[in-house]
Amino acid sequence: MSTSSRSEEASPAGRPVVFLLDEHGTVRRCGGAVTDLLGLGAGEIEGRPWSEVCAVEPSPGDGPDGPGDRQRSLVLRHRDGTPVEADAEVVPLPPGGPSGRLVLLTAAGPRGARTHAVLRGVFAQEAAGLVVDAPGPGGRVLLSPAFFGLDQPLGGDPWEGRLEDVLEADDAARLDACLRRVRETGEPFADPTVPARGRGLPGRERIVAVSAFPLEDHRDGTHGAAALLVDVTGRNADQRELTLLHASARRLGRSLDVTGAAQEVVRLLVEEGFADLACVDLTDPVRHGGDAGTFVPGTPLHRVAVASEDGSWPSDIHQLGDRVRARDVESEAIGGGGTAVVPDLALLRRRLDSDPERVRLLFPAEAASALFVPLFARGHVLGVLSAWRREGRTPYGDGDVPQVDAIASRTALSLDSARRYTRERRTVEELQRSLLPPPVSRTTAARSSGVLVPAGSAEGSGGSWFDVIRLSGARTAFVVGRVAGHGVHAAGAMGRLRSAVQTLADVDLPPDELLGHLNDLVTRMGGDEVHRPASFSGSLSAATCLYASYDPVTGLCRMATAGHPAPLLARRSTGGVTRVDVRPGPPLGSGDHQPFEAAQLSLEPGDVLAFHSGPSDAAPSDDAGDLRLVAESARAAAADDEPLEDVTGRLLHQLRARPRAEDLTLLLARVDRLPEEDFACWKLPADPDQVVRVRGLVTSQLARWGLEEASFTTELIVSELVTNAIRYAGGPIGVRLVKDERLICEVSDPSQSQPHLRRARLSDEGGRGLFLVAQMTDRWGSRYTPEGKTIWTEQTLAPPEAPPP
Repeated sequence: MSTSSRSEEASPAGRPVVFLLDEHGTVRRCGGAVTDLLGLGAGEIEGRPWSEVCAVEPSPGDGPDGPGDRQRSLVLRHRDGTPVEADAEVVPLPPGGPSGRLVLLTAAGPRGARTHAVLRGVFAQEAAGLVVDAPGPGGRVLLSPAFFGLDQPLGGDPWEGRLEDVLEADDAARLDACLRRVRETGEPFADPTVPARGRGLPGRERIVAVSAFPLEDHRDGTHGAAALLVDVTGRNADQRELTLLHASARRLGRSLDVTGAAQEVVRLLVEEGFADLACVDLTDPVRHGGDAGTFVPGTPLHRVAVASEDGSWPSDIHQLGDRVRARDVESEAIGGGGTAVVPDLALLRRRLDSDPERVRLLFPAEAASALFVPLFARGHVLGVLSAWRREGRTPYGDGDVPQVDAIASRTALSLDSARRYTRERRTVEELQRSLLPPPVSRTTAARSSGVLVPAGSAEGSGGSWFDVIRLSGARTAFVVGRVAGHGVHAAGAMGRLRSAVQTLADVDLPPDELLGHLNDLVTRMGGDEVHRPASFSGSLSAATCLYASYDPVTGLCRMATAGHPAPLLARRSTGGVTRVDVRPGPPLGSGDHQPFEAAQLSLEPGDVLAFHSGPSDAAPSDDAGDLRLVAESARAAAADDEPLEDVTGRLLHQLRARPRAEDLTLLLARVDRLPEEDFACWKLPADPDQVVRVRGLVTSQLARWGLEEASFTTELIVSELVTNAIRYAGGPIGVRLVKDERLICEVSDPSQSQPHLRRARLSDEGGRGLFLVAQMTDRWGSRYTPEGKTIWTEQTLAPPEAPPP
C-alpha cells in the first residue's frame, strides 16, 4: 500500500488527531481519530516518546520540539509498520502552566489539506468566528482574530487570550458561561441572539448567533468546548424593527385615557429595546381633552409619561408631572413636523452648556444620542415624543427615523382618539353634575353631602342621581335613583326624572303616593320612547327611585322605594350600621301597578342615613366593597360632628381608586331635631270661640321668640285658617307654629278636601280669606296627612339688628 493511499484510507474524512507533548517530547495525551490514523489506541501511545510515533526521525529544527515553523508535514508510523503522511499544526502551550506543545494532525492528501484549509478559513473570517475553549490555566481560549477586531497573525492563525480581553465584560461573561455549560454537560447549546460587543469597537452593538458544541475524545469524554459565532446584527436589527412595529400595532390605541396612551408608547420603546429612556410631553388642552390649538414658541407642555430601562428616571432632567416650555429653536423644529436626530449629545451639550434650562429639557447626563419626534394629528401638534440611548449603544441615526415616525403616527392617532373620548366623557359628567343639586346642603332638618363617582368610561356615565328638596314645615326630602342607559341621553333622562320628582314633591305627597304618581308619569312617557332610534341610550322605563321625607319636629322619617336598594342607617347612640327595612316596589314604568309601601323610622340627632344609587349588576363583586366603604363612612360620620363634605371627600377618593363599569352617586345625611323651644303645638275643638283664643296663644308665643313685629300678620293668617277649618272641616283642629329660618304656621283638620285660591268679585261677601293669606306670606300650600290635611304658610323673618357699636 502506498503512503498516499494509506493516508487516504486511514482518515477518509480528514478528521483531526490531537497530541499533547510535554517539555521532554513525551506524548501525555492524545485524542481524536488516532485509531483511524495510526491503528493504535490512545492508551497504547500515551507515555511513549514522540520519536517512536514518527516513522522518519525529524531534524532538530523540524520536530515538534524544535523552533521550526508551526505548520509542517510529518511521516508517522502505522501499527502495521507502514508510513502515514500527515499535516501538522504545532502550537506551544500558553505560559503560566505546564510546558509543552499541542500537535494537531490531519491526514495528508487532498482531504487532509482541505480540512486544514477549512480550519484556517474559519479562523480568518470577519462575519463568523470560532472560539475554542480547552481546560487550562488563566481561562485562555483560541479566537478568530478577524472576527474580534484583532491584528490577524500570519496565515490566519488563531489568537490566544481571554474573552474579557476582546469583549465587553457582561458579554464575555455570558459567552464564557455558555462554553462552561457545554464543557460540563457535554451537550451542545445554541442561542440565536447573544450580545458580543467588542472592546476594539466601542459604541457598536453586535449580536451573534452562537452554536456551541463539546470537544471529545474516545477515552474520557468531554475535553473542552468550541463555539461558532455568526454575526447577525443586521438581521437582528431588521427583526427587532418588525417586532417593534408589530408590537406598536398591537399595543397602541388600546387605552382611551390620554395619560395611559402616552405611558404605553414609552413603555413600548423601552421594553422593545429601541430606547433606554423615553418620555411624552403633551400640551395642556390635549391632556384635558380639549382641542390642540396652535403650537407657538413657549407653548407650555406637561410631562405625562416616562420610562427607563433600569426603572429609575434621571434626576437631572424634567420629572413626571413637570411643566415644560420649549425654546424658540425647539418650538420651530416641533412645529415644522420633522423628527430631530441627535447622534452625539456630548457635542451638542458643549454648545449649550450656558443654557441650563435647555440642557435640563434635552440632555440626560447618562444619554449619548437622542430622537425628538413631534406628535401630529389632524394638522395640530399634540406634544413631543423623546427617546434617548446611553453610552455603549449604537447611536440614533437617519435609519431610525422611518421606524420612530411610524410609531409616533400611531401614538398621535391614539392620543387624539383618547382626547376626543376624554372630551365626550367630560361632557357627559359635566352635564350630569349640572343636573344634580349642590353637593352640600344645610337645613334645620339635616346636613347632607352628596358626591358623584364617575364610571371608568363614558359608556358607564349618566344614569345615577340624587336630590335634596326642602319641604313645608321645616321638613326635608332625600331622593336617590338611577335611570336605564348611559351617556348624554341617560343624563337627559335623569334630568327629566328629577324635575318630575321635584314637581310632585311640591304637592307634598307622602312617599308611597308620590312614587305611585311618578310611576304613572313614567309609564306615559315610556310610550314616546318606542319611536326613538335604537342609538338612544337613555330611558325612564325601568328607572329606580327612593324617596324619603324627614320631619325635624317629630324625628320621624318616612320612605318608599321603586326598585331601589334601601339606604344604610348609622346610629350615633350605638355606633351600629344597618340596612333600613323598607319593602321595595317595582321599578318605574315596568307595567306593574302594585302599590308602593312606605316604611317609618324614628331618628335621633346625629344619626346618619347613607343613600346610594344602587348596586351595579355589571360588577356585583365590586358592590360589596363599595357598600362596605359606604357603611364605614356612615359610621364615621355618625360618631362625631366632622363636616360631611370631608367624609364624602375621603370616600370619593377611595371609590375612584379603581375603575368601575357604572357611575355611582352617594348622599350622606346627618339628621337633627328642632329644639322644643322653637315650636309650639295646640289642639282646638271646632268652636268659633277658639279663634280668639288661638290668636292670643300665637301672640304670646311670638313675644317669647322676640318676633312681635310679625304678630299682626300671623294673627290674621291663623284666624283665617282656623275659621275656615271650623266652618268647612270640623274638629279637632291642630295648630303648629315653628321658628326656623322662616316663621312657619300650620293648621290641620280632618278634611281631605283641598282649598283653592280664587279672586272674589266685588259683590261677594266671602272668598277672600286664602287670597289675603297668599298676599301676606312668601309661600303657602297644603299637604295630605293620614288624618286629613294640613295648610301651611311661610313668612320671611327680618334679619336681627346688629348690636350698637
